[in-house]
Amino acid sequence: MRAADREGAVVVVGASSGIGRATAHRLAARGRSLVLASRSGTTLEVVAAECRSIADRHGVPDLRVSVVPADVTDRASIDELLARARADHGSVAAVVTTVAVVAYGRFDVVPAEAFDRVVAVNFLGTANVARSALATFAEQRGGHVVIVGSLLGRIATPWMSTYVSSKWAVHGLARTLQIEARGMRGVHVSVISPGAVDTPVYSQAGAYGGHTGRPPPPVSRPEAVARAIVRVLDRPRRTASVGIANPVAAAGFRLLPGVYDRIVRPAMYAGGLSRGHVSPRPGNLWNPTPSGEAVHGTWGRHWLRPVGVATAGVAALVVGRRLRRAAPPTGL
Repeated sequence: MRAADREGAVVVVGASSGIGRATAHRLAARGRSLVLASRSGTTLEVVAAECRSIADRHGVPDLRVSVVPADVTDRASIDELLARARADHGSVAAVVTTVAVVAYGRFDVVPAEAFDRVVAVNFLGTANVARSALATFAEQRGGHVVIVGSLLGRIATPWMSTYVSSKWAVHGLARTLQIEARGMRGVHVSVISPGAVDTPVYSQAGAYGGHTGRPPPPVSRPEAVARAIVRVLDRPRRTASVGIANPVAAAGFRLLPGVYDRIVRPAMYAGGLSRGHVSPRPGNLWNPTPSGEAVHGTWGRHWLRPVGVATAGVAALVVGRRLRRAAPPTGL
């Protein structure tokens, strides 16, 4: 983190699980004062204890960690979170928001209320966090907002209309905030775009239409995303991507939409949806599921890496050939 930001806490929203929890751990290892937030107060206390233990092992005894249960869909709750962070720590150096939920199913099968809930959490929740953070930073004359978006905020995939729509909106909002922040002294806005990550989000997802999800290969670990978050806090930049196949997927979606559309459906069946039938369920859309909260999911990455690399290689070859065919002839 920049020298100017070493005073003040880092607020991690979504710290009870997955990328947020991994980020809290990494910041704790560096001795950063933390404010941990999510809907799961009991789990947050566990994460706080983990962070203090990690900091102690890295030579930072008595790490300052605050726990503030908060719901991103409740604006007053988020305003209170930022107020508590300033009251407890004096100032807020950065706010990292990692909250995300998903409901799997074809668009016309997912209940309207489930679709709306995902948009409310992922998009409006991000807006609520950003609004409160920017108001705080305007008063402090400095601070850094880090928004965890997704590769699916740049491409589309079937059976995930809830998540794709909300993440496209998140990326649009973040891009706007980056432009506007140029007129705010000392304020930075960054977006992290992970591909598939081994977190509990898949097992906790809502499921409609017979399937829930799983991370399609190649799969990154939450710690890889946490490292990217800390890097942009150290050296502010607008965007960072995590996932070796992200550039190939984005290029195929943008440059060869017809080819992409033919590939993505069978690819989702093969690597992005659960094998067995799943009865309709809301998952953690409306209520947290503390028993399922952890840094990692159940998918791992080692057995998927060869498949993912091979898939990415084949896709890159197809994209490259199509682009060469489409390129205008050179010479006279």
